[in-house]
Amino acid sequence: MSDNGAYLGRNVKDVLEKVEKAANKSGRKLEDICVIAVTKTIDTDRISKVMDEGMIHLGENRVQEFCEKYDIISKNCNWHLIGHLQTNKVKYIIDKISMIHSVDRMELAQEIDKKALKAGKVMDVLVQVNVAGEESKFGISPDTTLDFVKRLSSFQNLRVRGLMTVAPFVDDPEEIRGVFRELNKIFIDIKKENIDNIYMDYLSMGMSNDFEVAIEEGSNMVRIGTAIFGKREYK
Repeated sequence: MSDNGAYLGRNVKDVLEKVEKAANKSGRKLEDICVIAVTKTIDTDRISKVMDEGMIHLGENRVQEFCEKYDIISKNCNWHLIGHLQTNKVKYIIDKISMIHSVDRMELAQEIDKKALKAGKVMDVLVQVNVAGEESKFGISPDTTLDFVKRLSSFQNLRVRGLMTVAPFVDDPEEIRGVFRELNKIFIDIKKENIDNIYMDYLSMGMSNDFEVAIEEGSNMVRIGTAIFGKREYK
């Protein structure tokens, strides 16, 4: 398999065509969906190539890997921290990240707020919800999401912009359509509450194997790794 620009360019084109088709099915357009290229284990040369193809939103799972890449990639882009975030790692990313997708506990929210204040910024975050209740996944339970969001509304340097979930991995994405549908319902219900300092702008759900179904069910932010970069090679 070639890792050259042409291969990556074809993959980006293919992903965007599928995103557009799914968006159209749900009454939206391609530009309504934010596509995040997930760069976990991917070298900076290949990241740079997909940026040349128009991918300006990049997502990293691990803080250490993000910091290594951040120092190398000088092009304009928006970095998203999409993986589980330990409280003691917040200080390393707070001035570099555009959005944190994985706020799932009050302790983490407090630390983000504190470090954002110190950095002189307001940090955009998403609340991670474990819709399917998988023990192996992080996230708060659906029935506590509204209360959790309300508690976050009092923070001055943290701004909730929406919700995120990681759906179970299945061979047929139709099996998890209900997961996406449920989070979209929670998203809409919270939006109706009109809570001060809470902005339900983004519904981050859908990855390489299920993003089309996720978009059909209301997602406007998808996290795509394998479908863009090819199968990952773990060291």
